Amino acid sequence: MSCQRDAFVIAADTVVAAGARILPKAELPEDAENCLALLSGRRHRVYTAVAVQAPGGKQASRTVLSVVGFARLTPRQIENYVATREWEQKAGGYAIQGAAAAFINFLSGSYSGVVGLPLYETFSLLTGLGYQ
Repeated sequence: MSCQRDAFVIAADTVVAAGARILPKAELPEDAENCLALLSGRRHRVYTAVAVQAPGGKQASRTVLSVVGFARLTPRQIENYVATREWEQKAGGYAIQGAAAAFINFLSGSYSGVVGLPLYETFSLLTGLGYQ
């Protein structure tokens, strides 16, 4: 991969925390089932960090915290969601922008941060580094 010196570079990643536990990026159906069972009927935290490097090397970053609440899920709801495969490689085993949106009964913070790239904060970092 080549790097252009006059380009802005953006990197971001997301983790989901329930209590003191950091949930995995679900790789197997069992991962998603376990995550959803743990999140069922409770609130959890979603942390998304974004970093920007400007041409010339100056950098800035920010971590965005969102709190998400899940309704209590039945085993059938979990089974049906796992069958969608939307959970694959998703932090906490769900994608808020898909079918799991039906499970969300509370959101405080950045919806786009839960999706994976907090847009307001990313735009603020870019403009703060001179992007026009």
